[in-house]
Parts: sequence; structure tokens; C-alpha cells
Amino acid sequence: MAALRYAGLDDTDSEDELPPGWEQRTTKDGWVYYANHTEEKTQWEHPKTGKRKRIAGDLPYGWEQETDENGQVFFVDHINRRTTYLDPRLAFTVDDNPTKPTARQRYDGSTTAMEILQGRDLSGKVVVVTGANSGIGFETAKSFALHGAHVILACRNMTRANEAVSRILGEWHKAKVEAMTLDLALLRSVQHFAQAFKAKNVSLHVLVCNAAVFGLPWTLTEDGLEATFQVNHLGHFYLVQLLQDVLCRSAPARVVVVSSESHRFTDINDSSGKLDFSRLSPSKNDYWAMLAYNRSKLCNILFSNELHRRLSPRGVTSNAVHPGNMMYSALHRGWWVYTLLFTLARPFTKSMFLPLAETDTLDSEQNRVLLLGPGLVKEC
Repeated sequence: MAALRYAGLDDTDSEDELPPGWEQRTTKDGWVYYANHTEEKTQWEHPKTGKRKRIAGDLPYGWEQETDENGQVFFVDHINRRTTYLDPRLAFTVDDNPTKPTARQRYDGSTTAMEILQGRDLSGKVVVVTGANSGIGFETAKSFALHGAHVILACRNMTRANEAVSRILGEWHKAKVEAMTLDLALLRSVQHFAQAFKAKNVSLHVLVCNAAVFGLPWTLTEDGLEATFQVNHLGHFYLVQLLQDVLCRSAPARVVVVSSESHRFTDINDSSGKLDFSRLSPSKNDYWAMLAYNRSKLCNILFSNELHRRLSPRGVTSNAVHPGNMMYSALHRGWWVYTLLFTLARPFTKSMFLPLAETDTLDSEQNRVLLLGPGLVKEC
């Protein structure tokens, strides 16, 4: 109770008084969670009442919320010149919905990326998002950064990447976010990115393979491969292989591969049922942009499934996700016909601010697990 008196919150309800060894904390988003120092675990529910709570209202005048070097939230009272880890608003908490809603009630097609991560403190976690300067990648990177993660935007265009970093910092000046060069159409660029990342000597808890192209005319990369196949699949495949050791050392860790429902509308086997390598990187005469995209997305799913089979025993899980039906983005920029079609369909598409609300085969509560993973966020 000394801590409560120190924060001026000694008028408490005995029902809510915590058992010995427990501590009440808050996240950046204002959700209350409970730390058991004896068993070294945390939980959302009050250990006595089983209720979930959130903070009501703003901080009192003169108070400011800060984060220490360990990612722990603390509060500064500038008027009385004191510091405490106890949120001064804890005297004014309100109960969360006592009836726990189902996953489909909690998350649906209108759920935003920020809402998916609501209440999650990702301080100390390192996240890499490819193609993060715009679209789905940007919203994903921003959501992670605003929830405390150290986020690296892996992008081909550094001018646009740095602009994206500035936009995130504009929303929260203390966000840990940076940009690094990654061109998936150049395998040497993928290698250079991996080397530069490893030189930072940091962990890697989440790798989101998001970057993709769509509707490109037939083009060979400098590596002699069809561009859609290399950017959408092979570049990410190579990136994961190069960072596999870092992921395993950082376990529990997670790889999220952004695929698409369009993977259902193609095949990569020949008439005898064997893998046809010529379909993966076709010649100009056998190339159709939409089919090339579909095949690359099928490769994403096959790769993600096999990666999960191999690395999950080592604490690294992998999932492929479908971001949403006909989401409007800049993915169509390769050809004016696709731009026209996407423009006409835009009134019926999801907003770019809803990138994490749906998956291919899993419900939305499971999708939160896909991104964060059980145990990935220790304090939640």
C-alpha cells in the first residue's frame, strides 16, 4: 500500500486488493495487467476478481508517461517532482466487458491494425517488415512501432522509406523505427540486407514478408529470373534462409508471409503431377501477369508451411495470411488496366487501415496469434 500512498491512491476497494507478490501495471494503451513476481508471469485478469480493467480518462495535470531503458512504463509528476511506476489513473479504472466475446465478435472486417494490437506492449521486440513504405506494410510497421517494438522498414526506395519513418515518428516521437535498403529483385541486395541486419547484433522476433508486385510486364531480373516470381517469393525465401539463425536465437519468434486467396487459382505441377519449374519463372511467350502472381502466392503458402514444419520445434513459427478481399493499395501500379479496375472497385474494397483483420483459413482471434504468437509478448 505504500506505493499507492506514494501515488496518492490509497483509497482502494478491498475486493481489488492484490495478493502478496502481485503488482498492478498498465500498458501504453491504458490496459491494466497483473505481474506475479513469485511465479514470474503476467496476466490480464485480476487474480482475485477475474475482471479485466482499463484506464479511464487522461493523466492528471502535470503528469507525463515515459518508458525506461527496459521498456517499462513509468510516470513523472512534474508538479511534485516525483516518479512512480504506478499509473495515477488506477483509482479511476473501469471494468472491461465481463462477458468475454467470441473472436468473431471482437474482430471483424472493420477491425484496424491498431485494434488488433490493442493492449499489447511490444517493448524490446524487434520486427522487420518488407515493403513497409506504403500500403499494408506501412500500416503493419506503424502499428508495431506505436506499440513499442523496434521496427525496421525493409524497402527498395529509401526516399519513400525515410518518409514513412518520419510519418511514424510524427505520431509518436519516441517510436523506435528505422529504414534499411532491401531490393528483393536483386539477390545480392537481399544478402547485403541480411549482413547489415546481423551487424546490428539485435534479435529478430517477427519477420513480416509483405513486399510484392502485381501485374508487371514480363521482365527478367539481373539474376535471370522472372521478376514477379523473384520479388514475391524467391527473394523472401532467400531472406528467411539468411536470417534463420537469428530467428532461432530469438525464439519464440515468428515469420508472417502475406499471401493471397488467388493462390487457389493456379497450379505449379505438370500434367503428370510433378513440379514444373518452367511455370515458376516462365519465358516471355508463356507469361501471363495474373497467373504469375497467383503462382507466386501459392509458393508463399507452400514455403510458409514447410518453414513451420522445420523451425517450429526450434521455437520459430510461420504462417501465411490473406490480408483481405480486394484491398485497395498500390499493388496494381504495374499496368494501367489493373489501375483502372482497382479504381472502379475502390468503393467496395476495404480501407488500407484494416490490414490485419482477416486470414485465409483462420478466424480473427487466431490472426492476432499469427502475428504475435503465444508467449511472444511475455507480459501479455
